[in-house]
Amino acid sequence: MLVSRILKLKKLQSENAILRKKISRHYRHRDIITKNPRMEEILALTREIASIRSTVLIGGDSGTGKELVARAIHYSGERGEKRFVSVSCAALTETLLESELFGHEKGAFTGAEGQTKGKFELADGGTIFLDEIGDISPKLQADLLRVLQERRFYRVGGTEEVSVDVRVIAATNKNLADEVQQGRFRDDLYYRLNVIEIRIPPLRERREDIPLLAEHFVERIASELGKDIAGISGGALKLLIEHDWPGNVRELENVIERAIVTSHNGTLVEGDFTWLNKRSSPGQSWEVPDVPLAEMERRVILAAMERKRGNVRDAAAALGIDRSTLYDKLKRYEIAH
Repeated sequence: MLVSRILKLKKLQSENAILRKKISRHYRHRDIITKNPRMEEILALTREIASIRSTVLIGGDSGTGKELVARAIHYSGERGEKRFVSVSCAALTETLLESELFGHEKGAFTGAEGQTKGKFELADGGTIFLDEIGDISPKLQADLLRVLQERRFYRVGGTEEVSVDVRVIAATNKNLADEVQQGRFRDDLYYRLNVIEIRIPPLRERREDIPLLAEHFVERIASELGKDIAGISGGALKLLIEHDWPGNVRELENVIERAIVTSHNGTLVEGDFTWLNKRSSPGQSWEVPDVPLAEMERRVILAAMERKRGNVRDAAAALGIDRSTLYDKLKRYEIAH
């Protein structure tokens, strides 16, 4: 009876912590789950910059966790007690986004019945997170550049300048350097945003994190849905590790949720992910040897380098990773090239 009461208490404490975090949306470095060396380097950098005002540009594929990293920077620094305001720049038209960012005065446009503060004003003293910054129009690029330079702006339809103390963290899944070369993004704004650059690797480049993330999602989602799921089997984990995850961590989270909803067992097994296996490419299944994941990665990289006769560019393309990432791994595993 004592053990039963302790188990119930621990379960309630876990559910309470999950719900509190979901409600508050406060995330710190300790809440980012990883054992990937590149991600650990990123977390070390974010700790160093947490309490400074410098602008940060976070790059990475969709679903890699760019906003989670931005929140960790904010809530771990001196601005953590102030507001973190998130804006999706791709979700609104130019006119609506301008009003969303800078606010508007009464009568500025049809339906503007009173003065409204924008996101920059609401984030005063804290952090504004501009997601998908690569999608903003040339006019808003010019407006944003002025805010970054002078920390002042006008509300739409206003004549009085508004001053703010805001840290800007921007994110994009585009290569802004290429966008600048193509004339689609201002070079002066790019350099203003790119004071500190963080590039989050896709999930396929950090497969050692998949079991950790899967177990975390099982615990959290099962608690939220009220399902009694204790964990995930080794066979199911093997299947998840082999998947390429084009949607990255967000896709993994959605896959785990679907499996929990449809599962009739106390543990998620391979059968709960058969639909995912059907979406995988025919030659993707392979036998996983009984070795550490790092050693498995070393062998795959070595085999790719041998197949491509030491050509790093071709080997990186075959592995589906950037050349810079492959160079880092070659150095880490002491593979000659």
